[in-house]
Amino acid sequence: MPILVRDARADDLAPIVAFNALLALETEHKTLDPEVLAKGVARALADPERLRYWVAIDDESDRVVGQVATSREWSDWRDGWIWWFQSVFVDADFRGRGVFRRLHAHVRDLARADPEVIGLRLYVEVSNHTARNTYLALGMQPGGYDVLEELWIGRR
Repeated sequence: MPILVRDARADDLAPIVAFNALLALETEHKTLDPEVLAKGVARALADPERLRYWVAIDDESDRVVGQVATSREWSDWRDGWIWWFQSVFVDADFRGRGVFRRLHAHVRDLARADPEVIGLRLYVEVSNHTARNTYLALGMQPGGYDVLEELWIGRR
């Protein structure tokens, strides 16, 4: 199955919004506000320094079948950038066909080509064993951290 990976563009807004809504529902059983989600994705697409998206395109149908985004964290301890995977999603009809493997390889290659980037990280929902096993199979390892948060959703 030929899969092309490319930077997301403004015209990828609809599939990315749809995938993010499905991602929240599937992994956390959350229904996202579609207006807020669309606004957030649009802002990211307009400013890849904020959050950079890549999409996987099925060469046969020319449609978006997967996505990944990265944000950046500066590590003063290691004097370099860590890219965090976010919004990882593959269309259900294309799972198990290497779509995420292609997305991961693309982002990893870009990160390794940049001397300022020292690694990749992601967080995975505790009960999402399928995703966890996929990430482990690609060489990622547990980082030894728990994620704690304090969110102010809807503040703006």
